[in-house]
Amino acid sequence: MSEGTMQRRAQRDDQFDQRATRTGGLNRVLAAALAVPVMVFAAACSSDSGSDSDSAGGTAPAANGAQGTGGSGDTAASTAPTVEAAAYTALPGACKVLSKKTLTDLVPKGTSSGKEGDSSDTGARASCSWSSLDNNGVKGSQFRWLNVSLLRFESDAATGDAESQAQTYYAKQVKAAQTVADAKNAKTETVTGTGDQATVVRYDLKKKEGAFKQQTVVARVENVVITLDYNGAGLAGEKTPGADTLTASAKKAAQEVVAAVRSANGQGSSGGSAATTSPSPSASASRSGSATPKPTATKSASAAAKETASKTTSKTTSKASSTKS
Repeated sequence: MSEGTMQRRAQRDDQFDQRATRTGGLNRVLAAALAVPVMVFAAACSSDSGSDSDSAGGTAPAANGAQGTGGSGDTAASTAPTVEAAAYTALPGACKVLSKKTLTDLVPKGTSSGKEGDSSDTGARASCSWSSLDNNGVKGSQFRWLNVSLLRFESDAATGDAESQAQTYYAKQVKAAQTVADAKNAKTETVTGTGDQATVVRYDLKKKEGAFKQQTVVARVENVVITLDYNGAGLAGEKTPGADTLTASAKKAAQEVVAAVRSANGQGSSGGSAATTSPSPSASASRSGSATPKPTATKSASAAAKETASKTTSKTTSKASSTKS
C-alpha cells in the first residue's frame, strides 16, 4: 500500500471519528431534550392527579358536608310536622265533679253511691255513676241513674292536635246517642253556655222494669269530651217523671262538670277559656290568630280573668239573694 493511500485512509478515519463524536454528542443532546418534555408531562399528570384527588376527596366532601349541615338538615327541620299543644293536661276526679246539692237533685237517694269506673289512666279517661231508688211502698218507686264520663285527648303528630281529635269524638258521641236501638220520641237540642260545644239527646226507652226517660248530654271543652247520661223511671205503678224536668237537670249537671274540668286545669268556672295557666308558647301563638280569640298565659291576663270571674259571681249571688227575698 502506498504512503498516499494510507494517508487518505487515515484522514477518512479521523473524519469518521469526528462525525461519530459529533453524532454521539448530538444524540445525547436530543435525548436530554426529549427527557425534559417527558418530565414536564409526568409532573403535569402528577399535578392533575393530585388536583382531581383533592377535588374528589377533599373539596367535594367538604361541599357535601356543608350541604348536609346547612341544606338537608334545615329542610328536614322545616318540614317536620308540628301540632298545637293540648290546652288541658288533667282531669278532675270523676266522682267529685258534681256538688252534693246537684247530686241530691238528680239522685236523691244515691248521693253517696258514686262508683268510679275502671281506668288505667284516670288523667286521660275517667267515669263515675250514681243510682237512686226512692221506694214509696205500695205506690211504687222512683228510679234515677246518672253517669259521667270524661275523655281527654293529647296532641300527636300522627293523629293531629288534641282539640281536633276531641271535636271528632264529640260528633261520634252525639251520633251514638241519636241511634240507640228501640229509642222512641227522640229529640236533639243544641245546648249553649256549656263548654265549647254541647248537645242534648233525649228519648223514651221501654224496658221490662218500666218506661225510662233518657237524657244524654255531650259537651266538649277544649280537648276534653264529657258524656253525661241521666235517666229516670216510675216503677211499680209510680208516675213516670217528666222529660223536660230531667233534661233541665241534666243540662245543669253538665255545666257543673265543665266547670270542674276547667278548674282542674287552673281556670275559673265562669269564662269560656278565660285564664289558662299552662298552655305552651306555640299554642298561645297559634290561638292568637284564630277566629275565636284565646287568652295568652300572662300573669296579668290571669289576674284580670280571676277578678272578672269574682265580680261576675258576686253580682250573680247578689241578684239571686235579692230575688229570693
